[in-house]
Amino acid sequence: MIKVGILGATGYAGQEAIRILLRHKDVKITELARFSDTDEPISAVFPEFKGRIDLVCKKIDPEAIAKNVDFVFLGLPHKAAMDIVPVFMKAGKSAIDISADYRLAPDVYKMWYGAEHKDKANLSKAVYGLPELYYSDIKKAKLIANPGCYPTSVILGIAPALKAKAIDPKNIIADSKSGTSGAGRKPDSALSFCEVNENLKAYKVNEHQHSPEINKILSAVSGGAINIVFTPHLIPMNRGILSTIYLRLNKKLDTKAVLDIYKDFYKGKPFVRISDEGKFPQIKDVVCTNYCDIGLKVTGETLIVISCIDNLTKGAAGQAIQNMNIMAGFDETEGLL
Repeated sequence: MIKVGILGATGYAGQEAIRILLRHKDVKITELARFSDTDEPISAVFPEFKGRIDLVCKKIDPEAIAKNVDFVFLGLPHKAAMDIVPVFMKAGKSAIDISADYRLAPDVYKMWYGAEHKDKANLSKAVYGLPELYYSDIKKAKLIANPGCYPTSVILGIAPALKAKAIDPKNIIADSKSGTSGAGRKPDSALSFCEVNENLKAYKVNEHQHSPEINKILSAVSGGAINIVFTPHLIPMNRGILSTIYLRLNKKLDTKAVLDIYKDFYKGKPFVRISDEGKFPQIKDVVCTNYCDIGLKVTGETLIVISCIDNLTKGAAGQAIQNMNIMAGFDETEGLL
């Protein structure tokens, strides 16, 4: 049994992490914290936990929390984790950061997040937590940079074809649509009911902060520089991401041949499901699960990939717990199925 703390416990990712960890047989939640001067039971924030977990959610005190945890999840705003992670690393604890603070090189981070990175020493040791690509590295890690939600859906949708050198790496287009919880729980008029309901909009067109993360990982898979065209959209749903990805084939393949490439690549990977030929996933297939469902179609020289995840589970808390399971030597699926 390991002791776990959740910082940012009152955010959507924090709520999802609590929900999953309550059914994890090898974990005890010992600390819940947030940026607030008010202490209150987590069940007062999320009544669904009444009678299931009675912990008080306190103001974040890294030194005190580090004394009572083995693992800590940081579901904090960008630029906050890098002030806190060093405390847990110095104390010999394991940390999984769900924000962007440990995903990018310092110069790239500054360009996209507008701040100097304050923890370059630990940044160089952080492992990118996409288990389907980096399982062996995750198993040995003490600090995980949990992937973003959009990158998870896009990278998993492209990596097999890119690794097989079946596509033109200079011709990749990803069109992604996300529910509103992807923007977090903070108040924002642009995310209010009247703005989102009965609406669909593109935003940060080919300039979203997840673009450099996607390009970084796909470049590592490819062995050469990748710069995709990426357009995110906001849809009037609570949760879920559907990415439609357009790839130019550089060899003659039919849908069956591409399906074989993907099934072989993800063989033994419990949370990626490849749809049968002619079938395509939809968001309701993956909501409240840790699965990424992928459908494929070849039409002429174009490979169309449909990739679906739940942004709060495989795109955040679920993937973080999948990483914890690997790091701790548990069954990778524990608490997630």
